Amino acid sequence: MARIVALALIAVMTAGLVYVGLASRAERISPPPGAAAGDLTLEPCSYDTESGPVAADCGTLVIPENPTEPEARLIALPVTRIHARSEQPGEPIFWLDGGPGGTNMEFKQANRLTDKHDLVLVGYCGIDGSVRLDCPEVEAALGGSDDLLGEEFLRAYAEAFGRCADRLTNEGVDLTQYGLVQQVDDMEAARAALGYDRIDLLSQSAGTRTAMIYAWRYPDSIHRSVMIAVNPPGHLLYDVHMADELMDRLSAYCTKDVACRARTDDLAAAIRQTAADMPDRWGLLPVKGGIVRASSFVGMTQPDSALPPGRDATLEAWMTAAAGDQSGFWLISLLGETMYPKFFVWGQYAAAASLDTVAAREYFASTDRDYSNLGYAASASSWGEGRWLDLWPVAAEKDEYRQVRTSEVQTLLINGELDMATPPQAATTQLLPSLPNGQEVVLTGFGHSPTFWADQPEAGTRLITTFLDSSRVDDSLYEPQPVNFTPSTTLGWTAKSVLGVMVAVAVLTIGSLVWMARRTLKGGIGPRASAALRSVYPIVLGLGGWFLAILSFQVARMNVSLDSEPLVVLAAGSPIGLGVFLAWTSRTRSAKTTQTGFAVAVPGALVGAWLGFNASTAPFVGIGFAIVGSIAAANLALIFLDIVTVPSTGSIPSKLRGPADHSGSAKRISTNRSPK
Repeated sequence: MARIVALALIAVMTAGLVYVGLASRAERISPPPGAAAGDLTLEPCSYDTESGPVAADCGTLVIPENPTEPEARLIALPVTRIHARSEQPGEPIFWLDGGPGGTNMEFKQANRLTDKHDLVLVGYCGIDGSVRLDCPEVEAALGGSDDLLGEEFLRAYAEAFGRCADRLTNEGVDLTQYGLVQQVDDMEAARAALGYDRIDLLSQSAGTRTAMIYAWRYPDSIHRSVMIAVNPPGHLLYDVHMADELMDRLSAYCTKDVACRARTDDLAAAIRQTAADMPDRWGLLPVKGGIVRASSFVGMTQPDSALPPGRDATLEAWMTAAAGDQSGFWLISLLGETMYPKFFVWGQYAAAASLDTVAAREYFASTDRDYSNLGYAASASSWGEGRWLDLWPVAAEKDEYRQVRTSEVQTLLINGELDMATPPQAATTQLLPSLPNGQEVVLTGFGHSPTFWADQPEAGTRLITTFLDSSRVDDSLYEPQPVNFTPSTTLGWTAKSVLGVMVAVAVLTIGSLVWMARRTLKGGIGPRASAALRSVYPIVLGLGGWFLAILSFQVARMNVSLDSEPLVVLAAGSPIGLGVFLAWTSRTRSAKTTQTGFAVAVPGALVGAWLGFNASTAPFVGIGFAIVGSIAAANLALIFLDIVTVPSTGSIPSKLRGPADHSGSAKRISTNRSPK
């Protein structure tokens, strides 16, 4: 019965991993058989929002990869239409997310805008559709780097883009047909297929550039456009002067804050000085300056609840580092080296960013390599200081959209006063003059687009919906957003807590394995303890092995990503396999069976860890799946070994048999005892 229950649990665990793995792969869609360009199929579905599932239609739009070639292959894109709650809705809203290099199918705040409007999401070609421009070559270059701003990395990064472009081209992908202009054509095809006359656009960050091109390319299709965190042409790079201006604004907020003013006389100067002379260690643990600079720049644009750490926690970490405590920097670099390689679909990032290649060449030719400016550091790391520009194919059609053009579309620009990624002054001075029907709102104390959705949501909803319904700007609900320089949870405290947990679990794992080995030599582990040590406790062993490997590589300054496949499989699978084997071992088993158990448990755990890890591509999620898969596989191997080595049903071990009589029957053994 115990084996039956164990096998049932293992079957459930395995089925769960298989389901997750298949579900993640099933997300890749393909053109339906017999489909033609422009075909759209929709079926009723639900879409998850922050307020729960809402009624929607989900389906597939078929487009040609190259519209100018009659025989071009067809590509499928996902389309979701969330229904308006009103019986007489206005113009539908088409959502355009940013990045570039991110999906367009995730918009949890959609429920805020569907009182009077359908909301439509069309997948980005090269990310969400049947063709995905993944570049594992680029991810490997990012994950294996000690310094995102070092000469060795910049060379390897550029070469990785070149290899990725060559591989995708050899696979038949026309890389000139992906990017922002193509995204606009896909949106227009979806508008026509859905039967809409005119549509509203809602965009954020790099998605605002797509919205601009849409208004320039198909002005008659656009009713109104709302752009959040506006990115005019040439600003997929971070202007160093604007970054300095915004840092000075943050410093001014600091001087008005009693706690911040007590820690530094000039926040901007302290950050620049620390960035120029970046510490490379926190104790024995490395601080990777390039990752810290780039991740901090991104973090300063986010709400404090976000990952990578948001603005308030990031600023506090820099002030703490300036005072000599680099613990927060270690945590930023630890998280960044795992998350940064997976920020984008890098092939699509290159295809979209290539719209700014001319600006990029001018930027890196005329800008000093000043890594104390976090804007330049972030630009240099993502663009490789311009070294991959000539290695990625670019469509000539993009030339006409490299500069700002006049648009008559009624447009609302929304920017955060402290947005370093898309500085408000760029939209004010470079885009707004070309919008005769444009208006702008700059929100005091706000950062990049994530802060727009996270802070004062009711005010943001009224601002958007009022403009789309009437072209009137209503920002009456907004109040200045406070800037907090003393977050409740600091990165330094978190770093020390994380390190403490990692060391404690690693030591516990080593001690547990030693204790289990000694118990095995003394006679084995009891059945109840064995069951726990084979089912639940291996979670601790897997985490402990992983933590131990991370700390070892960190101290040795070996550049291995935290969630790299070899690291996770070997570091988590090995102690799990060993622990499950030791908990299974018993003196009642023969030496040969015990040796066989070791030979199947440890390899089984490694195979299970590998299968579990590959069930998910999300950062850190694969680690949990690897542990579950490792536990299941190691136990499955030992259970089958027990089944094939157990005596056949009905047989009696020889030591329990009585002496045989001459008839071949066993004598009856009396259990009655004589009185003494």
